Amino acid sequence: MTSYDLLFVGHITIDEIVAKEGSARGVPGGAPFFGALAASCSRRRIAVVTRMAVEDEGCLAPLRDAGIDVYLRPVTHTTHMRVIHPTENVDERLMYQTGDAGFFSLEDMPPLGPCLAHLGALTDREFTTGFMKGLKERGFRLSVDMQNFVRQVDVRTGVVHFNDVPGKREIAVMADIIKLDVTEAEILTGAVDLEEAAVIVGEWGCPEIIITRSDGVLARYRGRTYFERFSNKSSHGRTGRGDTTIGAYLAHRLDHDVEGSLKFAAALASIKMESPGPFRGTLEDVLFRIFSGDRP
Repeated sequence: MTSYDLLFVGHITIDEIVAKEGSARGVPGGAPFFGALAASCSRRRIAVVTRMAVEDEGCLAPLRDAGIDVYLRPVTHTTHMRVIHPTENVDERLMYQTGDAGFFSLEDMPPLGPCLAHLGALTDREFTTGFMKGLKERGFRLSVDMQNFVRQVDVRTGVVHFNDVPGKREIAVMADIIKLDVTEAEILTGAVDLEEAAVIVGEWGCPEIIITRSDGVLARYRGRTYFERFSNKSSHGRTGRGDTTIGAYLAHRLDHDVEGSLKFAAALASIKMESPGPFRGTLEDVLFRIFSGDRP
């Protein structure tokens, strides 16, 4: 049975991005794409499990080139997303799902040894609580992005609505780490303040919470709250910010404390946001950003 340090599960998508900083069409995206590439610079053993049409398999090349093992479940359709940033506020966006690779099942999982698995979906059309329970029963520790459930697709129109999640407490109990952005945190908890929102999520049963916002990232663990500001000088590469942040955090967190891991994640995500696409830098680039104290 093959073993990894970190596993990313979710659709790798083909995206159309419309934003004032610049638009792009036909680009690969998705939480496993941005997150795994961010984690790979930490020189861990990393794998991705995804569902995608075989004709789009070329989108997986950057992952394989980075030394990431990819387990592809061939399906009829690849997930396609259209993301519009209507203003300069990078936390504001409109989303449409125009193709759907379908829900994951336990049969999609290869025979892998249990490890920390990050469940990163673009919408609520990928994971069920039953799938999560099955992974827990197999011994996996779970990192869960709450966008998996907050982003709810109208299957008739493809419009993605951001709504509360009735089963959020059940999800929190199963999660070892939960990731949210500022919008999702407010929807789920009713709190505008990041620390207050993290406290509420922690009370639901999750011990470690990460929340991203345009200016930085917050972590809460064992009653303590930490915050690191982003240092990016532009937001040309804003798409994938949260996925990059959590990917970097999880990889570093395997053998570092929360504070150090948050600094690492904020620095790496800052570099990524300065250019479109996934993180393409090195571990040395991240360490230089941390120790130089570079700020916009």
